[in-house]
Amino acid sequence: MQQYDIIIIGTGAGGGTLLHTLKDSGKKILILERGDYLPKEKQNWDSVEVFQKERYHTKEVWKTDGDKDLHPGIGYWVGGNTKVYGAALFRLREKDFEEVQHSGGVSLAWPIKYKDLEPYYAAAEKLYTVHGKMGDDPTEPFRSSEYSYPPVSHEPRIQELHDDLVKFGHKPFYLPIAIKLDEADMPNSKCIRCSTCDGFPCMEHAKSDADINCTRPSLNENVTLLRNFKVNKLVTNADGTTIDYVEGEYNNEVVQYKADIVVVSCGAVNSAVLLLNSANDRHPNGLANGSDQVGRNFMKHLNEAMLAISSKPNPTKFQKTLAINDYYWGDKDYQFPMGHVQMLGKSDSAQLEPDAPFFTPNVVLEEMASHSVDWWMTGEDLADPDNRVRVINGQIHLDYKENNTEGFQRLIKTWKDVLVKVDAAESFLHYGVNIRKRIPLSGIAHQVGTTRMGTDPKTSVVDTNCKTHEVDNLYIVDGSFFPSIGAVNPSLTIMANALRVGDHLLERMK
Repeated sequence: MQQYDIIIIGTGAGGGTLLHTLKDSGKKILILERGDYLPKEKQNWDSVEVFQKERYHTKEVWKTDGDKDLHPGIGYWVGGNTKVYGAALFRLREKDFEEVQHSGGVSLAWPIKYKDLEPYYAAAEKLYTVHGKMGDDPTEPFRSSEYSYPPVSHEPRIQELHDDLVKFGHKPFYLPIAIKLDEADMPNSKCIRCSTCDGFPCMEHAKSDADINCTRPSLNENVTLLRNFKVNKLVTNADGTTIDYVEGEYNNEVVQYKADIVVVSCGAVNSAVLLLNSANDRHPNGLANGSDQVGRNFMKHLNEAMLAISSKPNPTKFQKTLAINDYYWGDKDYQFPMGHVQMLGKSDSAQLEPDAPFFTPNVVLEEMASHSVDWWMTGEDLADPDNRVRVINGQIHLDYKENNTEGFQRLIKTWKDVLVKVDAAESFLHYGVNIRKRIPLSGIAHQVGTTRMGTDPKTSVVDTNCKTHEVDNLYIVDGSFFPSIGAVNPSLTIMANALRVGDHLLERMK
């Protein structure tokens, strides 16, 4: 059985970023990735293939709500779901790390604080080429430095919308976006500002993802990547205190590898599944699960897409450049948090078709798409032990009921009213029968929370360094550790934390 210093399972925002930190340590590192490299092909930018046929999503079927089929909107690739993410990389607000009262309950405090992550946020933004502008976001946390890359400019229609929002007293700001764009030298820019970015793989490798920015550049004589390797269980020593070896399937064979340190970065659902599937006599309810918290407290955000159909054409190509946090902590008439608003990638008729009535003519869909301004709204769901991942007879079950919806519904109504006001009353139409869409449970791109971080082993799974309380050489470095989720995209926090844990591991291995 081959021996390594470190095994990292998964190459997404957590595992890929951690590898970047460890790659020059001189340690012998094995990366086990369930997927392969996402193919570079014409279908990368085909809306029918990407959204209707879900070409890059797994065909795996989970269960929910008893025995109801659930088709998760995730993919198994080198780079994980960063291959198709929208690349909006936000820092959590300082207050997000504290206990926060919501209309639907309390958002839990973290055992680490914003100041512990701030230098790692800055490093992650530089690593992932995040473009942004310091000082425009009214809820922006303390920053020790300006963004390393300038903000992505608004195209004319979005600039007009920005200016109108400002006239009405709002504070729109440049969306922090992770792309390889050089607007000062577009002939040599890797990013071409296309309309197929948000939700699409990038054919030009111009989106900053964990594959292109971290995993591939980290491969060297000490780092081995095995693709299409599915880890099935972690096997402990006799007393259950350390991982002895990792076991999985590779080329239709059962294969085992040893390592001094094992890092699980499979995503919040699959990391929990791996621990549950690794139960043994010393850990009868699942590995590192003496607290009975493994798989519990799953969060994914309250998400809704809104197409505002304007009387004005919107020829914008790269639309994902503007965001609003004016209502993040509520407003003058509402004391509780409401959520976050940002622009989506520009929709086309093929993206509208699945949610339109079957009799809608394509010409109507094209007209709607040509006049739409596309928005994404995010609200915070709260940790609930009954929102959980389970494995029943080998089948993944994801139980989830929405909570804390009052503030989010207020955000949706408020934003609709804002859009009507800024576009000369009535010319913006809110999503009607088929244009407003609440994102279903299958939309778990923001999955977090299933192995909560904490200082008490009775109520948490990992400590402040993301090491499991019960297994000394086992770490979990993805979104699983979040005690709460805030209302902005979690990817940058996962990346920053991976850099932080990487520094801890470098010290441990000295």
